[in-house]
Order: sequence, then structure tokens, then C-alpha cells
Amino acid sequence: MKRLVMTGLIMILALGGLFAQGNVEKLDIGLAMPETHVERWKRDGAALLDAAEAKGYKAETAFGDADQSKQNQQIQDFITKGAKLIVIGSVNEGVVSVVSDAADDDVIVIAYDRLITGSDDYDYYITFDNFKVGQFQGMAIEEALQLKSATAADPKYITLFAGSPTDNNANYFFDGAMSVLRPYVNSGVVRLVGPAPLDSSSSDFTRIATENWRADVAKTRMENLLGNDAKSVVLDAVLAPNDTLARAIIEALSTDEKYNSVDTLPVVTGQDGEVASIQYIRDGKQYMTVFKDTRNLAAAAIELADALIKGETPSIAGARLDKESYHTGKKLVTSYLLEPVNVTRENYQAVMIDSGFYAASEIE
Repeated sequence: MKRLVMTGLIMILALGGLFAQGNVEKLDIGLAMPETHVERWKRDGAALLDAAEAKGYKAETAFGDADQSKQNQQIQDFITKGAKLIVIGSVNEGVVSVVSDAADDDVIVIAYDRLITGSDDYDYYITFDNFKVGQFQGMAIEEALQLKSATAADPKYITLFAGSPTDNNANYFFDGAMSVLRPYVNSGVVRLVGPAPLDSSSSDFTRIATENWRADVAKTRMENLLGNDAKSVVLDAVLAPNDTLARAIIEALSTDEKYNSVDTLPVVTGQDGEVASIQYIRDGKQYMTVFKDTRNLAAAAIELADALIKGETPSIAGARLDKESYHTGKKLVTSYLLEPVNVTRENYQAVMIDSGFYAASEIE
């Protein structure tokens, strides 16, 4: 009797397991985004989902909350659901283990906007020209401070911030900016206040990096600079790598009596074209941002995904093919680069509102 009961239980459990497997929600494309505390990632996730569904794919978006362990579990879930392809905007290099799992299951991986370093288990990367993003930031400072006509006898004072040390893009942004600013530093026209790395390979780079792109970290560091290295000078510019950090830096600056009005704030750069920063640019608080139209990046990423799923050769309008620039540390990956756009007080209306990216009411 006991044997019959045990046999029955085993059969019930086995059938239950089969039933559960049969009811796993099937998926074509998984979309793994790193976080939501930076506004652009919410827009990316929504745009990617819309683009995938418009092509008839069953897709799902997950946000990792800047926690690589959480994102890895989300990607594993996509694999379990039978995803053919996963688009990954990674939190950090800890994603490589699950990228390897995807490769083992013949799941195609596209690194989205952030290069996945330390892996040879994927072949495709799509992003904007991130070195050019940094160049735009450096050129904005160059133009605003009229560095071409400035002299070492009357130097300009600049302090440097960089993005997350776990985000490979932070290196490209910084190196692009410093490719413009470095000659002025070397000639004495620009004096760097605080840690002064001249490229991202410098040991001082980690001292200006901002963990997980956190606004509170940038604000605290700016406050510390104002009380120490920048106490006895008037800053002419702050190299800020994105809008979230730019606004935090401006908030810290505004508490110092030297910078308590729009007219006395230093030039502060940015990136991403966030609503609040467009308002800051309109009001003269932030000098510029670099707009990366995530609608275009998302559409291009899904065009790439569609071709790869169908076994076709990708041809992506508006993206430059690059097979020589992006190395994971283990291999070169095929990359598609979109063009960023410089945004200032003069053109924000045309670029950000007339284009339909924001409604005019959102910038009020």
C-alpha cells in the first residue's frame, strides 16, 4: 500500500513538473536594462519593447536596479522562457557568466549601449559614438571659455567628473573630452582643480569616477571640492559626464556664495537630454547636453535583432559599421554606431521639442 502511495506521489510530482514547464511563458526577445534612476534607461526599455512588438515579436523588458545579480537572474529568466535573442544594457562585467549561459543555449546576445567586457561569448554591440559624445563636451567647454584665445597668464579653472568605473562608456566619454582639453592643460591655459587624470588609463581616473552614476555621490564630491581644492579659486567649468550628475553638481555649486546665481555658475556639461536638464539649459544653469535619441538606438537595435534572428546580414540605416574599435578584452565585436547631437540653449527647441521627443508642456 505504501509503495502504491509513493508511486502515485511521484507520478503527480512528475506531471506537475511537466505541466509547469508547459506553462512557462514563451519569449522571442528579452530586453535587460541596467537601472531606472537614470531617466534615459526607462525610455530605452519602453522604446525597445515597442519596436520589438511592432515587428511581431513576443518581448519583455526587465530593469536591474543597478544590481548585477538581479539582472543576471532576469536574463536567466529570459533564457528559461526560450528567448531567441537578448538585448543587454549591462550593470557591470559581472554579466559575463550569464552571457556565457546564453551562448551555451544558442541565444544571441546584443550588447546595448554598454560594451560587455571580459567576454568572448557574443558578437554584436550597438551604441552611439561615445568618444564623440565626450568630444562634444570638451568642445563646449573650449568654446564657452574661449580657450583658443586664452593664455597661461590668465588660466581657466576646471574640475573633472567621470561616470561609473564599471561602465566602459565612462572611459570613452572622458577620453573624448580630454582629447579636446588635454592640449590646453599641457600648455597651462587650463588648470585642473582636484584629481587631474589626462585619460581614463590614469590611476587618478578612479578618483573622479562616480559609482553607479549616482547623483548623491557626485553632489557629495562637489561639496568636498568646494570646501577643499576649489575653495580658493573660482571654477570656470565642470566636466560632468551626464545630466543626472550635472544637476547634482549644480545643486552643490549653488550652495556656495561664489556660484549662487545663474550668472556666476561655471559652465557645466551633460549628456542624455533629460527633461530637467533641458529646463536647466533653457534657464542658463547647465551649459549643454549631448542628446542620444534612444528612439533611434532602440529601433536600430531591433533592426539588428530581427536580421540576426532571421539569419540575414544586418543593414541598419543611420548606423556606422565598425569592426575595429571595440574590444571586450577577449575579442573584437562587430559594432554599430549612431551619431549623437550637441544640444545648447540655441537649439534645444528644435532638437528636443520640434522633433517630438518631448512635448512642449514637459519643458515648462
